Amino acid sequence: MDLWVIVPAYNEAAGIEATLRALAAQDDRGFTLLVVDNASTDGTAEVVRRHGVQVVHEPHKGTGAASDTGVRHAIARGATHVARTDADCLPRPDWVRSVRRAFGDGLEMVGGRLLPRTDEFPLKFWERRLIPAVIDVAAAFGRFRPGNRDPRYKGPYVMMPGCNLAITADLYERAGGFPRTAIEEVHEDRALVNRVRKVTSAYGSRRDLVVYGSVRRLRAYGLVGTLAWYADHHYRPDVVDIR
Repeated sequence: MDLWVIVPAYNEAAGIEATLRALAAQDDRGFTLLVVDNASTDGTAEVVRRHGVQVVHEPHKGTGAASDTGVRHAIARGATHVARTDADCLPRPDWVRSVRRAFGDGLEMVGGRLLPRTDEFPLKFWERRLIPAVIDVAAAFGRFRPGNRDPRYKGPYVMMPGCNLAITADLYERAGGFPRTAIEEVHEDRALVNRVRKVTSAYGSRRDLVVYGSVRRLRAYGLVGTLAWYADHHYRPDVVDIR
């Protein structure tokens, strides 16, 4: 297994070091790390290079575009399996080991749990307890959404946050990969899951695959706005790229 970890990043100079440290602290270091600088204007690439991490550039704005560039760069250089997290997230120290175990169990694509970071802001009680519950409800509701139901799908809908998923190189290419879009256009993680569902049923979610995500969007949009944003962009804020 030639495993690569891809991190798309846009104007994350102030916070990406925490993500890099979390990846450096993995108890399984058998992977190649690649950061995709998505036309940052704040020196993100320079910060990453100071940590000795490889950087490629994607000028077209969008998490989907940057992720696709990174994954295809890795595959072109021999990657057989690719995992993705985001530049405002902290994978748990056993994250890579859990990714490898899921592939060893026969999955071709795997997603995991997204829990709130506790190091950015002092979390309120409802944030600490409610956010994971809301994510679980959204995952259950996603199985019944019309856009996630199609007779061509080979298995049920499974929510896989873009910051916590992994896929084989072969399946990525067979399914067509991430759509090369911006997050305000399409939620690229859901689009990838549905592309995969047309190709195979060998995908699933694992509770031992844990990433801690930023709550900055929640703080900026509020709970109702955040839920509406993720529900097909029913809420559209003036500023999408919260930093």
